Amino acid sequence: MTRVIICDDHALIRRGIRDTLADAADIEVVGEAGDYGELRGLMRQHSCDVLVLDINMPGRSGLDVLHVLKDEGNPVKVLVVSMYPEDQYALRALKAGAHGYVNKGGDPAVLVQAVRTVAQGRKYITPEIAQLLAENIGKDQETEAPHEKLSDRELQTLVMIASGKRLSDIATELTLSPKTVSVYRARVLEKLALANNSELTVYAIRNGLVGE
Repeated sequence: MTRVIICDDHALIRRGIRDTLADAADIEVVGEAGDYGELRGLMRQHSCDVLVLDINMPGRSGLDVLHVLKDEGNPVKVLVVSMYPEDQYALRALKAGAHGYVNKGGDPAVLVQAVRTVAQGRKYITPEIAQLLAENIGKDQETEAPHEKLSDRELQTLVMIASGKRLSDIATELTLSPKTVSVYRARVLEKLALANNSELTVYAIRNGLVGE
């Protein structure tokens, strides 16, 4: 039996994932968490084989959680399930230690197969991710898009600003000080050679980081 914990800040999404996995006789959902704090508590109470993890969560993002688990040497296999397309976060998630990446809008059967695959210690890679990996082989920094050189937190800040969120809202959601968020914003503008939030938003739309 594969024991699974689900971590997503949307209760309806968690329920959908739980119901999908419940149809598989060899998978048991042993807990659900809405943020990093709840997840840590659950992982102290329950052992699990697979963590189904969202990218965009309040406080520590899914990428942050991946880095923490990797630094701790935690053996849990992580399957990232996200609303973001593969070309935005899949490679970052895999580099951070994820065993697989699945889009929330995909076929529920894919989620079940992905959980089974990563539980066996193998990577679950969709054809889209395989193509990204192939394109990434031998790619030097000069040919990377500017936003690909951003840190995980800088990219998160970019996407949130481009989505129309104010710095104070971002600070609250990420449990950071407004000053810290301002520093991330300044770094993003500098690295992307942009002047203000309007240019930042246009850049994000043109590069498919947010919808129009």
